[in-house]
Amino acid sequence: MSKVISLKKNEDFKNILSGRKVNNRYITIFFKKLSLNDNKSFICSISAKKKLGNAVFRNKIKRRLKSIVTEANKKFDLNYNYSYLFMAKKNVFHEDYKLIKEKIINDLKKIK
Repeated sequence: MSKVISLKKNEDFKNILSGRKVNNRYITIFFKKLSLNDNKSFICSISAKKKLGNAVFRNKIKRRLKSIVTEANKKFDLNYNYSYLFMAKKNVFHEDYKLIKEKIINDLKKIK
């Protein structure tokens, strides 16, 4: 397992949004090769739009997703060539954690 790094710059977010994506009921995963990636670190960011709810609601969604992504990074080798952006949907808050985890891990396995 390598270190997890979050995206910081607005231009990095815009670059990833122009890349490829995988959709499911709970999240949209954007991924793209960025020049800042050194293949030794897992670069990902988790985002929840303001229209999902108040700050407490959005932070709970982000905590759930961060836990799932960290666990997926420990269990199997993710493609470190890509930088990832996870955009949450409202269903993440109301659904069972195990269902969300299973679906996200299946989608991450597809990205190779």
